[in-house]
Amino acid sequence: MTSSLLPERPLVISPTLASTIGLEEAVMLQVLAELIDHRPACRLSVRPDLVFASFSDNDLQQAFPFWAVIDIKRVQANLQSLGLIAVELDTKAERSILLAIDEARPSAEAEAPQPAAMPQIPPRSKAVTGSATLIEPGWQPDQNWVKQCLQQNIPEPFVHGLVGEFVAYWRDRGQARFSWGNAFYKHVIKEWRKEQSRKGAWEKSSTMSPQWVPSEDAVGILINAGINPSFIEDAIPEFILYWRERGIVAGAWNTKFIEHIRRQWGKFSAAFGLDDTPKVIPANWQPSAECYEIFQLAEIDEDYARSKIPEFLMYWTDTQQVKSSWNTVFLQFIKQDWARKLKQLETADLSHGENQTLVGSGQQRIEEKFKRIADRSWAE
Repeated sequence: MTSSLLPERPLVISPTLASTIGLEEAVMLQVLAELIDHRPACRLSVRPDLVFASFSDNDLQQAFPFWAVIDIKRVQANLQSLGLIAVELDTKAERSILLAIDEARPSAEAEAPQPAAMPQIPPRSKAVTGSATLIEPGWQPDQNWVKQCLQQNIPEPFVHGLVGEFVAYWRDRGQARFSWGNAFYKHVIKEWRKEQSRKGAWEKSSTMSPQWVPSEDAVGILINAGINPSFIEDAIPEFILYWRERGIVAGAWNTKFIEHIRRQWGKFSAAFGLDDTPKVIPANWQPSAECYEIFQLAEIDEDYARSKIPEFLMYWTDTQQVKSSWNTVFLQFIKQDWARKLKQLETADLSHGENQTLVGSGQQRIEEKFKRIADRSWAE
């Protein structure tokens, strides 16, 4: 029977295999076995008994479109740790690996019936008879599964310490499984990761110290955001006092400091009108009183500057560009336009030779005045 819901051949997975090694691992093992049978084969001197096939990252992604790349790597590593596949680097192709189904593993106990192309499963604590069983009261993990845990750098006391609660949990639930060793192995991995995460977070946590200072990276982030370094330095004692009085244990003091400084700087900027957010020019914009004071110091006629406001407004309104300071843009505009006016006046009154000297000196005089006025080194 065909269906629009099944546009391609479905995957066929052995239930016994899935319950033994895990569903994801069984899916990948089945797909790889079929792909290796239909790809060019090669043999390596390190494992002459195995048939390898080359797979690129793209090949694996196309074979398992339902997994992300990180999931493919994770399941592949699980199969490799279980000894069901062999992985070697493909030196002939960039970003490619050689994969083989490791069917050469000896088995000391009876195995569940498997298709001819499927590999043998690692030894378990109890022979599989084709049906799931309840966990026994005195169950202990087989040494092979303990060895798998040790290969993940998990201490053996930690492994054995989980046996009691594992047995009690599954006896209370009354569920049957084909492989309690595999279930225990996954339980140990899960608990070890939790322990590492908890331990790592606790070791990094601490109370606020009187000698605490923000890291260079934190200060650099704040300075790059346009915050004055002196403002940052002055805020450190207040920040330390605030958190010392509360006695809170935390592990991300630099992050908290960055958030604190950004909030305080926002309040400071708003209080003093230091909003440097780029914006389009308002329709009723007028230069500030400070602009006219600078024009006076630069000996630029104030009435001339006022006469240029409509032209300035029309140009920037039409362009719809955003600027952080329209006063600065207006100062630059008037400076250049006033220099052009001086040049035109002197050209009309002076000869060519004298004109070059006076125009040049006039331009230089304006430039020097504006350099002095626009000097902001004192504010650094």
